[in-house]
Amino acid sequence: MDLSINNTDLNFEMLQFSSLLETYIWNRMKSKNAQVAYGGYLEPRGIYQRSIHFNQQDPDNERNIHLGMDLWIEAETPIFTPLDAEVHSFRNNLNYGDYGPTIILKHEVEGIKFYTLYGHLSLTSISSLEVGQCFKKGALIATLGDATVNGDYPPHLHFQIIKDIGEFKGDYPGVSSKNDLTFFAQNCPDPNLLLNIY
Repeated sequence: MDLSINNTDLNFEMLQFSSLLETYIWNRMKSKNAQVAYGGYLEPRGIYQRSIHFNQQDPDNERNIHLGMDLWIEAETPIFTPLDAEVHSFRNNLNYGDYGPTIILKHEVEGIKFYTLYGHLSLTSISSLEVGQCFKKGALIATLGDATVNGDYPPHLHFQIIKDIGEFKGDYPGVSSKNDLTFFAQNCPDPNLLLNIY
């Protein structure tokens, strides 16, 4: 799914109203007979210009380059962890255009520690979660939220790998400016390394 600034099918109204963007996405999926659409890693997008959360009034530091992979699918779809995991943190990120309910999991594989972030979840996904809670690979960890709770987006999962999370808890930048892209692209590698979709 191409939601980049280069997609001429996306007009101003679609980027302002989640219902119009949702119709566009579902129609594209129907035309391909698809149950899930994916994409977005390091994609420059215009949708973030609708919210001051992304510094769109400062061209030098405007955050508009997407650092995760989006999986566009119905609200309430179950989400499973791709690896054994421990809950690092979680939070409801309430800024307009933000993640909404978010879970960050900690993983260790062959002595290497890293994190995965799951954004745009349902409120119930974080209602009884506990820091330190453990999940086995393939376990249900959450369900997807809708536009009323997920930052005002069509239902989708924002999935991101983070090598060094620093002091962040329940949140981590999912969108970078051009100025910061070298760091973030190195610290947030392509999620397809885990998902193996393409």
